[in-house]
Amino acid sequence: MTGCKSSPIGSSSADYLVNTDLPPVPAQSIASPRDEAALARLARQARADLARLNFPPPNWVLPRTAPGGAPVLDALVAGAGMCGQTAAYALLREGVANLRVIDAAARGAEGPWGTYARMLTLRSPKHLTGPDLGVPSLTLRAWYEAQHGEAGWAALHKVGRIDWRDYLLWVRDTVGLPVENGTRLLAVEDEGGLLKARLGTADGEQTVWTRQLVLAMGRDGSGAARWPVFPSLRRDDPLARARVFHSADAIDFDAWRGRRVAVLGAGASAFDNAACALEAGAAVTLFARRPLLPQVNKSKWTAFTGFFRGYEALDDARKWRFYTYIFDEQVPPPWETVRRCDAHAGFTLRLGAPWLDVQPDTGGVTVTTPAGDERFDAVIFGTGFDVDLLDRPEIARYTPHIDTWARHVTPQQAAANPEPARFPYLGAGFELRPAGTAHGGALARIRLFNWGSTMSHGALAGDIPGLGVGATRLAQAIGSDLFTEDADAHWARLQAHQEPELLATRWYVPPESR
Repeated sequence: MTGCKSSPIGSSSADYLVNTDLPPVPAQSIASPRDEAALARLARQARADLARLNFPPPNWVLPRTAPGGAPVLDALVAGAGMCGQTAAYALLREGVANLRVIDAAARGAEGPWGTYARMLTLRSPKHLTGPDLGVPSLTLRAWYEAQHGEAGWAALHKVGRIDWRDYLLWVRDTVGLPVENGTRLLAVEDEGGLLKARLGTADGEQTVWTRQLVLAMGRDGSGAARWPVFPSLRRDDPLARARVFHSADAIDFDAWRGRRVAVLGAGASAFDNAACALEAGAAVTLFARRPLLPQVNKSKWTAFTGFFRGYEALDDARKWRFYTYIFDEQVPPPWETVRRCDAHAGFTLRLGAPWLDVQPDTGGVTVTTPAGDERFDAVIFGTGFDVDLLDRPEIARYTPHIDTWARHVTPQQAAANPEPARFPYLGAGFELRPAGTAHGGALARIRLFNWGSTMSHGALAGDIPGLGVGATRLAQAIGSDLFTEDADAHWARLQAHQEPELLATRWYVPPESR
């Protein structure tokens, strides 16, 4: 990367100057060389550490049977990306072992890291922990140092995204977490105080019964990709399918070499996709409606234990105030990603330039802005994901009955902040709550462990800093509910407990003599 433009970028109304004395961009790579022998040694050490922590503990949950005598899971975890696998690992640590973890993707394609994430490195600092749940030999640092030494860790700027993916897979294998890839949650309903989930597998559909369901299906698992609405654009238009993309789509960037590509958005994903197109040889114009890029990542401030543990206990008014402010401020793209784009002569940034229309045709795409029409060969929406459970077919039976934040703020507040108002209003254990009296029992068994939980719990399920706190809270809540449901049966087991402690002493008294 060789530097930045030395004049204001994009907006003719810009009244600022780009700093021409910029620091060099640290070395970055998507992945580092892998040392499998070193990782095998570290895995043995980690398993020994886990054994010293009595992991896995005995499964204490009492078995259940479904109508007809079918076995019942204690938990079904739908999604085996970063959040799903950490939640499942936390459940195992709580002694909840009768579970299944499923993911629709193939191994290594869970989550965004090997698919639509197009950054070189993670946006988070390298020192963060989470998937390890407090076991030092399971941390990313231990994983990296085992292969590249302490000096390698010290020299590392940020973690490569493929390194992060491979680290997650290593943690999964090391803790012995079974994941069923190629298995998708299709639908769920309730019967007899249990949940009945319909799964799609390579061998056809199957039905499983479970007491608890964790929805950990990623950033879009509580909604869908956000597609802007334009007068001339239909998503089902074949012309749009060939030339109009969302940043979460599979995109063959090499196909646009020597072509003109427009990107809409001012966040990290917009810049990531612009960078990929530039590196493939396209000329890229990135448009943002804001006159300035967001400058401060307010969500970074929240990354401390007090906020992670205390936010959920706040009253609704304070929660609403915190996160609507964070959302309104928006998150700037990482400076390294901006420099990744600015290093290319074919990059143009247009600030204060919203799109009014997008019209694909056989020869390209016409983008209409207040300044007029422009022609491109392809466009990419870097517009993120919306939160709206009405978009989730897996729980369609329940979505009209799920409580949302719109019911806990004034109509004026909901109208001013429509997306936060659509976030589900969750209970203390990430469980969905009913908006009325219908389906309350079923919803209490469905836990949302992804970005959709942010308004209720903070960023504990989707961002790395709070992941350990979130997964532990989730697992403890599930364990608590499983125990209280069976409290009478546990009482009977307590009464039946007859382990004679003094049998090896002269003070032992047999049961018939007590």
